[in-house]
Amino acid sequence: MSKNPVLPLFARSLGARGAELGLIAAASTVPGILVSLPAGTLSDIYGRSRVILFSLVLFATAPLLYFIVENPWQLALVRFYHGFATAIFGPVANAAIAELFPERRAERISTFSSATIVGRSIAPFLGGWILFSTGSDFKSIYGAVALISMTALGLGLIVMWKTPLKEGIAQGHHQEIGEQFMLLREGLKRVLGERMVLAAGFADGVQYLTYGAFEFFLVLYASSKGINALLIGIIGSIGLVSVTLIKPIFGWLSDRFGRRPIILGGFVLGGVALASMPMTSEFFSLAMASLLYGLGFAAVTSSTPAFVSDNMDRRDYGSAMGALSMIMDIGQTFGPVLTGLIVATFDFAVAFEVLAFLLLSFAFLFHFATRRSS
Repeated sequence: MSKNPVLPLFARSLGARGAELGLIAAASTVPGILVSLPAGTLSDIYGRSRVILFSLVLFATAPLLYFIVENPWQLALVRFYHGFATAIFGPVANAAIAELFPERRAERISTFSSATIVGRSIAPFLGGWILFSTGSDFKSIYGAVALISMTALGLGLIVMWKTPLKEGIAQGHHQEIGEQFMLLREGLKRVLGERMVLAAGFADGVQYLTYGAFEFFLVLYASSKGINALLIGIIGSIGLVSVTLIKPIFGWLSDRFGRRPIILGGFVLGGVALASMPMTSEFFSLAMASLLYGLGFAAVTSSTPAFVSDNMDRRDYGSAMGALSMIMDIGQTFGPVLTGLIVATFDFAVAFEVLAFLLLSFAFLFHFATRRSS
């Protein structure tokens, strides 16, 4: 809710224009690339609870900083700080779930992911209502964000009190700084040297690269075909709803029938959906393409975190999830940029075909890179 719809409006009220708007929009995504992997590794060393609670403290304190922002650069810095909360929380929470539910990890991680999508879907409507009802009072919406974030911190404390997580490998032992640094380095080395983790990471990266591009350019493509804004919103919502509802089901299937078939099938579904885009120009056909792409996206992302944890020792779950999150953020960040260059140089049709080629070709690569994995 601190991002959509308030952020661009707040930034513009501060006088942000052009490149400053882009910098503010991207500021919160950079921490995901920088800290997801080391945060996951630190949770392996010091325990999930400590790192998750630290991220919740960031969530609770970041909204208060918006009250003292007076210019665009200060807003960019606050967004950068706020981004650390999500960058740390996501991979460590996935690692905790993988530990707590070893037999149902794909289903439970997918359910957790769907819950975050529900929150992200509610946020624009709730934020928009607060802005409208208060006459665009930015402080009121950031006050609401602060209240909700503090509630999340309180819930986190209650949940961890009732469901203690396993300690990290450094807890309960006195270790020097040098020894702790060595543990961090060894954890990173083990994860980055594991072929299965890298294969799943790049699978997620490619999937999120196409997702970021599809989400952004679907609107422009549909508009260029004369479809009105209401119907465009429905098309986008169909894809989002399909991901939210079907992801736990794909997770359940992944736990019972294996990760690789679900991931490979998801790549094919997404590739077919993207390849069909240049041949579609009406509401119904675009809605079906959005639905098909959403199913493919749900299939891949429901199984990659569980696939990673299947192929790593428990002591490295955090590092592995951090690596997965880092590569995912890189893909989602550069997807719209790459696609924008293709659209500017050629057209929408070529852009969608290139994205389809990426998914389908990576399905082939993932199959051979992981064919010995169960």
